Amino acid sequence: ETQPHPIAQQINQDMVRVNGGNFLMGSDSNEAKKTEKPAHIVTLDDFYIAKFEVTQQLFESIMGSSLSYFQSPTIPVNNLSWQQANYFIMKLNQITGETYRLPTEAEWEYAARGGQLSQGYIYSGSDNIEDVAWYTKNAKNRAHPVGMKQPNELGLYDMTGNVGEFVSDAYDDTFYRFSPTDNPNNARDEASGLAHKSVRGSSFSYKANESENYRRDFASQSIIMADMGLRLVRDAK
Repeated sequence: ETQPHPIAQQINQDMVRVNGGNFLMGSDSNEAKKTEKPAHIVTLDDFYIAKFEVTQQLFESIMGSSLSYFQSPTIPVNNLSWQQANYFIMKLNQITGETYRLPTEAEWEYAARGGQLSQGYIYSGSDNIEDVAWYTKNAKNRAHPVGMKQPNELGLYDMTGNVGEFVSDAYDDTFYRFSPTDNPNNARDEASGLAHKSVRGSSFSYKANESENYRRDFASQSIIMADMGLRLVRDAK
């Protein structure tokens, strides 16, 4: 068995295996937006997800540099678009021989809620947002180094707040009504007329009542925002 590439070794060391299962995705609460309803059962296979958002250190080790607005090796790469996030993953896979990808929207929410270890928290890892997130009230309008707040049930950091996280799914405001139960993946291309992509996990510029685990937001594939980043996933072999 050949040793993984050193960068892959480093990434895999910080990945958590999420055991698949069923969960209730979305919300039927009065606070939920129409696009976040109805709550519906989803069944997922096992997968691996990174404990941390992709740091500038990791991003720059592959890309040479980043255009991060908030700069520091340990701060998540930020100020990038969905297209740039995918270009990074493509290069990363070329260099390491691995098959990293963005999470699907369902995988992201399942992991944020704690997977099979879920305690049913409002935010990822707590009912008190201060414990787990950099958000409007404590972030001073900037991104912070990864892993400074408490992790969630799976040992994942910054799933709520810090930088928003791109997922693979196109943003379709009616998708929850007809979403398949098993491993839903709405990764449709621009030809389908859905040029927007889903964004999860709120960020340092979101309020507490915009940051619950079920919240969905969206962005065009090419827009660059100072509060956007990404987190890596890979299939469980």
